[in-house]
Amino acid sequence: MKKLLACASAVAFSAVFATAASATEIGVVVKIGGIPWFNAMEDGIKRQAEALGVDAEMIGPTSADPALQVQAIEDLIAKGVDVIGVVPNDEKALEPVLKKARDAGIIVIAHEGPGLENVDWDFELASAQGFGEAHAKLLSEKIEGPGKYAVYVGSLTVPLHNAWADAAIAWLTENRPDLEPVGDRYGVAENVDESRKTALDLMAANPDLKGFLGFGSQGPIGAGRAIDERKMSGKVFVVGPFSPGQGARMVHQGVLTGGYMWNPAQAGEVFVTLGKMLADGEEITDGMDIPGLGVVHPDFEGRDIITDNLLELNDSSVDDLADKGL
Repeated sequence: MKKLLACASAVAFSAVFATAASATEIGVVVKIGGIPWFNAMEDGIKRQAEALGVDAEMIGPTSADPALQVQAIEDLIAKGVDVIGVVPNDEKALEPVLKKARDAGIIVIAHEGPGLENVDWDFELASAQGFGEAHAKLLSEKIEGPGKYAVYVGSLTVPLHNAWADAAIAWLTENRPDLEPVGDRYGVAENVDESRKTALDLMAANPDLKGFLGFGSQGPIGAGRAIDERKMSGKVFVVGPFSPGQGARMVHQGVLTGGYMWNPAQAGEVFVTLGKMLADGEEITDGMDIPGLGVVHPDFEGRDIITDNLLELNDSSVDDLADKGL
């Protein structure tokens, strides 16, 4: 009898061990850790990992340095994970290490990286052109008469931020030729202090500066703080994506005009959902309904899945979005 019980226990233990060992392992490397946007994404990753029974972690480097992303991906390759997700700071810098990952049999999924080649799929919750133009139109609605505006991006190498900026500038050039960009664009929008300082400097040097387009979640926050300090609310307008919980007060004060965003927690969930689907051998097909993305119509040649899941940020919506932890 004891032998039978021992055998049964051994079998049960082996089954549990095999189940644990076979769980899909996913590592997601984001631009930078410790800021509200990626904190929300990490929550989505953890929540969906628990729901689907996979092992998933987010790695957030201490600064928006492409070399730190490369090292984090190298570590995940050495660990032998099944899926690597990435939100790139510099697409070109990541191509070699992503190729190395795929050569090792690891599935690679990107978000905010539609130009990456060494990926199985990239997913976007908004088109680059539509996102950029939406912010340009909002800024145009607020600025009366001629003037200047400044453009922030996370850095000059962040691909999607610069694609948004390209689309916004092109729309304003065609539709508001009386608005002139100041300089080119400023790669400060992943750092609130640098965004604030740059805004203060630009306003001091350009009395006719009337707006900021901040592509990068800390850019609008920093510019808004500068406008608050200079008591320029209603005279200089700031639009762009930001975390509602971080920007709600300034929206209600009028120093942040608003903008558009997608839910970073939702993007975190998609990393896990898509990662498990691909690890299980499921193929992505036209018209399929992927949780978090909806019905998709992929670009099979470019390996991109682009959907429209925009949320509007304004004084009517920002508190509700903040209450949801965004």
